[in-house]
Amino acid sequence: MIYYQELNRGIRRRLGGLHSARCLMASVDFAEIEKMQEQGEWVKAGAHLAAHARDLERGGADCVVLCTNTMHRVFDNLRDAVSIPVLHIADGTAQALEKAGVSCVGLLGTRYTMEHEFYRSRLVNRGLTVVVPDERERGIVHDVIYNELCLGKVLDHSRVAYQEIVSSLAKRGAEAVILGCTEIGLLLDTENSPLPVFDTTLLHVEAALDWALGDD
Repeated sequence: MIYYQELNRGIRRRLGGLHSARCLMASVDFAEIEKMQEQGEWVKAGAHLAAHARDLERGGADCVVLCTNTMHRVFDNLRDAVSIPVLHIADGTAQALEKAGVSCVGLLGTRYTMEHEFYRSRLVNRGLTVVVPDERERGIVHDVIYNELCLGKVLDHSRVAYQEIVSSLAKRGAEAVILGCTEIGLLLDTENSPLPVFDTTLLHVEAALDWALGDD
């Protein structure tokens, strides 16, 4: 899991020696979550993930990191279910964009992330302008995530399609692009993207490390 790997790499980088991340993990069956997404059962999904957050708190966790962009649709359910902080994935991304001087950014992710307000509004409220692909392009981005990346398929023609979509976002004023799904980093990175990339997975990890180590 990328989060687990990057948390441990980050701890070693920051603390050195044989240090590793102290963490608890609750792994859910994504097939169940995807079905709830498709059927619009967000309340049910929120309750499901909130129960796992409570389990983590009872297990001794000091904060919760929800390792997915789309399911931040139910962020408030988790936040309200526990007494410990829940670190929102968009906040670290917004902070990094602000630090880089980016004011207009493109957003790639699932249809839910690109089309619903829960994610974009978090960025807009920080003063950012957010542009998303058009309807046809959103379908391509979404289908590649669920039919390929989530199944471990990384295809060159899909990478080209994503690059073309990022280029179209640049023509609409985007200065950078948010990889707003934890799998998109399998296709795009700083070496092959037409725009600078802000990978939410890596930025979420850094925000969690900052919080845990009191660096921010």
